[in-house]
Amino acid sequence: MATPFIAGVAVAATALAGRYGIQAWQAFKARPPRPKIKKFYEGGFQPTMTKREAALILGVRESVAAEKVKEAHRKVMVANHPDAGGSHFLASKINEAKDVMLGKTKNSGSAF
Repeated sequence: MATPFIAGVAVAATALAGRYGIQAWQAFKARPPRPKIKKFYEGGFQPTMTKREAALILGVRESVAAEKVKEAHRKVMVANHPDAGGSHFLASKINEAKDVMLGKTKNSGSAF
């Protein structure tokens, strides 16, 4: 008498697990696609900063308007400012990148 009851509970549990699995799969398929992870620039800084390296640091194209350079500089500096726990070295490189992109320097290198 207990065997049919146990079999019934097992069938019900399997049905509920299957239903849950189907719902989870449908929710997984319906989620919005995540953007692919960008591959970051590998390697250290060059001895003298080029416009390409400056654009990579600021996350802009090499031929971008000055206003976009200033906006990108502001965003990157907020994330890496020394007063907020960032590195002085990175802050100097970010500032140098802005200067290179705006044409305010002769690629003389950073203070570090």
